[in-house]
Amino acid sequence: MQREDLADLNAFLAVAEERSFTRAAARLGTSQSALSHTIRRLEARVGVRLLTRTTRNVAPTQAGERLLGTLRPALESIGSELTALAELRSRPAGTIRITTAEHAARTVIWPALERLLPDHPDIHVELSIDSSFTDIVAGRFDAGVRLGEALAKDMVAVRIGPDLRMAVVGAPAYFAAHPIPRTPQDLAEHNCINLRLLSSGALYAWELERDGREIRVRVEGQLAFDNIAMIVRAATAGFGLGFVMEDQVAAEIADGRLVRVLEDWCPAFAGYHLYFPSRRQPSAAFAVLVEALRYRPADGAR
Repeated sequence: MQREDLADLNAFLAVAEERSFTRAAARLGTSQSALSHTIRRLEARVGVRLLTRTTRNVAPTQAGERLLGTLRPALESIGSELTALAELRSRPAGTIRITTAEHAARTVIWPALERLLPDHPDIHVELSIDSSFTDIVAGRFDAGVRLGEALAKDMVAVRIGPDLRMAVVGAPAYFAAHPIPRTPQDLAEHNCINLRLLSSGALYAWELERDGREIRVRVEGQLAFDNIAMIVRAATAGFGLGFVMEDQVAAEIADGRLVRVLEDWCPAFAGYHLYFPSRRQPSAAFAVLVEALRYRPADGAR
């Protein structure tokens, strides 16, 4: 392979990922005309059209998709190795990009960063707060954070948090006018506050379990939010039952603003994990961050 071949392939990768010559040119620090010339030269050399171009869109052809599938992991591996070699010095350095949900960022990642970063001034961390299931490869993230039960099998997963539990809660004023639910089926008679999932746009079905019996309940009510804080606020104001992480309402339960119900239907489940591609060559900075985040149960507790 000639040196210009590698440069042309990198240019093709940028256009295919950005779906735009303008954005790809900005990413590569070149002009749009020079980039178009590079792609035409590559297509002439391989003898097939790699990109389809319209006035509004650029997309890989079938041949382009095939090349992209081979090219992306190869160039990522080269890039990771070069980064690792560059960081073989006394202090770990570099930027680490992580996609995570707000709850994990607040309860797990930020406490670890508060301890880590003062001792490692050359490590920079960028957190993208996003509740949807982001493709970390396509989004050029170093890692992502998900619950253990939602991890892809081709990823390396490192546990970074304890088991979690959900809680069904309502305000005392609400229960003054409504009976306390004893079973998941009783929720059909209640005004429940729905959660709109950002990942799919669907309403979340409450997942309840007892003695190995799992039930998904599609609840109904006057309100739906795509924000947990608003669900807690509405439940505290007496507008219905909310279904959230128990730590998100611990203070409200403790001071009596909320009452917990159906607790025996809310068992613990696997907590947050940091995940990244198995082929990734970790940099020194990334390795330090992983160790800072790694969950170490105290006294054998989960």
